[in-house]
Amino acid sequence: MITWVSTGRWMDMVAAFVAMLLVVWLIERRRRGKGTGHADVAAVALTALWCLLCSVSGAQSVVATLGEVARNLAWLLVVLRLFARDHRDETVSPVRPVLAVLALVETFQLALVVLVVRFADIPAAVTMIGQLSDLFHLLMTTGALVLVHNLYVGAVAGQRGAVRWNCLALAVLWGYDLNYYTIAYLGHMVPDELVALRALAQGVAVVMIGIAARTGGSLRLSPSRTVAFQSLVLLVIGIYLIVMVGAAQSVAWAGGNASELVQLGFAFVTTVVIISLVPSARLRRWLNVVLAKHFFQHRYDYRAEWLRFARTIGRVDANSLPLHARVIQAVADITDSARGLLLVPGEGGTLVLAAQWQWPTMELPATAMDPRALAFLERTGFIVDLDQVRKGTDHAGEAALMPAWMIEEQAVWVLVPLLHFERLVGLVVLGRPALARELDWEDFDLLGVVGQQLASFLAEQTSHAALLEASRFDEFNRRIAFVMHDIKNLASQLALLARNAERHADNPAFRGDMLVTLRNSADKLNALIARLSRYGAGAVPVIEPVDLGDIVRTVAARCNVAIGREQVFAIDIEPCRVLASRETLDQVLSHLVQNALDATDTALGVFLGTRRYRDHEGAWGVVEVVDSGSGMSADFVRNRLFTPFVSTKPGGFGIGAFEARELITAMRGRIDVESREGLGSRFTVRLPLAPALDVPDLLPALKAAS
Repeated sequence: MITWVSTGRWMDMVAAFVAMLLVVWLIERRRRGKGTGHADVAAVALTALWCLLCSVSGAQSVVATLGEVARNLAWLLVVLRLFARDHRDETVSPVRPVLAVLALVETFQLALVVLVVRFADIPAAVTMIGQLSDLFHLLMTTGALVLVHNLYVGAVAGQRGAVRWNCLALAVLWGYDLNYYTIAYLGHMVPDELVALRALAQGVAVVMIGIAARTGGSLRLSPSRTVAFQSLVLLVIGIYLIVMVGAAQSVAWAGGNASELVQLGFAFVTTVVIISLVPSARLRRWLNVVLAKHFFQHRYDYRAEWLRFARTIGRVDANSLPLHARVIQAVADITDSARGLLLVPGEGGTLVLAAQWQWPTMELPATAMDPRALAFLERTGFIVDLDQVRKGTDHAGEAALMPAWMIEEQAVWVLVPLLHFERLVGLVVLGRPALARELDWEDFDLLGVVGQQLASFLAEQTSHAALLEASRFDEFNRRIAFVMHDIKNLASQLALLARNAERHADNPAFRGDMLVTLRNSADKLNALIARLSRYGAGAVPVIEPVDLGDIVRTVAARCNVAIGREQVFAIDIEPCRVLASRETLDQVLSHLVQNALDATDTALGVFLGTRRYRDHEGAWGVVEVVDSGSGMSADFVRNRLFTPFVSTKPGGFGIGAFEARELITAMRGRIDVESREGLGSRFTVRLPLAPALDVPDLLPALKAAS
């Protein structure tokens, strides 16, 4: 059968084992130069010996008593060493005499042990000696605890961390002994339960000494506010239960016929009270305020606040609020406000409503705040507590600047300006929380930092919106530029046609060509209108096999008719079919030919040719546009040729080459350019061959090449 006596002996054995492990570890640390004192090693070793003696011979035996004396003397030496750490054993004169007196009182136990052995046959004498021994133990432990208290409280701020765990270990060790010997002295006996649990106290103290040696005394237990709040709630519930049990028991002791009825009614009333109070948000806020005010150095758990802030602002999903509403919520969560508004600068330097968060009933004027108030908040960055403004205790003249609707509406509590590079980008108006309080310096600091961070988010969103709008305008301008370029080309052709008509109107052949050109120009204008929505996106109509030579001849003939003479020559036309859009390819070649004509002297011509070839990427059909014009520099070809709105021609748009490359790329082709200044340019357009029809046509050419 397991008894408290056997349990106590096993616990003493475990405590002795833990203490011996610590001794070995401390000796190893000393060997490595970690600086553990001799007194600490000796005290832990003697504690291990005492626990071992208690386990073998019992806590009340003579050898156990001798071991306890040695243990206490060793720990008193540790206390002296801790006092000597900051030389207080020299500056506090009573320290050494008190330690000497306590050591003397403890050594009296040796004399009492001798007397117990001498008068072992006389029970009355043994009892009296035991009482005297308990009294000496009480004197020693009380004085030792006073010294430990003075050791910690009197330490300078820089030394408290170094002695914290040592003092806590000694307080556990001697604090348990104080209660142990108090019960022994008053009750003339000690319950077996206390004897067994004494070994547990020794083990806890030994572990704390190990922590002190490992951390140098600097380890601090810093529970989170959530844990502290839950602990406080449990403490309140525990106190409540104790009070309720005591009250119910008092009713029972009072007796009477109605005692059971009174107990039942009391239990019912208290149950209703606790059920109504525990879910109360107001009670929870009150407990949070009490906890922050009396249990922590700072009001806020900044790590938890910042993580919550990051989650609120960074949440972007189907159920998330818009950014403006999340800005209000991020500030309101800090002060436990349940609602708020966001005002942003509007036209004329006024503040207007941008968002409402959980405050749908709040009605604002069209101009929520005039420019003078905006300038004041932008200049000072003050967080305005409207309760102070209403009391007339403001010190910066806020009352004269705050709008009347804010002053009159008692639910409006605090104004938090959002400043970005000394510019006000928003103002958060917080509603009064359920438990209103006066803001302090810590509230102002945290709200100010959060306001700056939120201002950055709002400024970034505004910049993004402006950039998106500018991008849309840029896309629109680009499309218009493409349209103007195509219209300019058509206008040039029609102007040439009109001038030539004055001279050749009587020629029937010219009139026939003129009608064809006019019809083509009209078709081009209609196609231009149809393609307007596709400009800038690289979109092309459906790609299909087309005859490259046929398109080249059509473009050359149309340009010659518009010019009124043969200046564009289609030569070396090798039959080939490519995968392209006929309309788009016609447009690209028209751009390239028109640019070549603009750069070429009228006495010279522009030459078009087609061919086929195969490389490691596949089979291609190629059309070349060659002119003998002014040419381009290598730098211009490399860096600026395919850049929109850059041109070598006076008044040119710089669109033709850029649009040609975009359209050819959209058809999975490529444009290459060779040019020399004063000699001319060669534009090479290559497109993929239509595979089914052209592979047989390539066989003779491949055989000849091989």
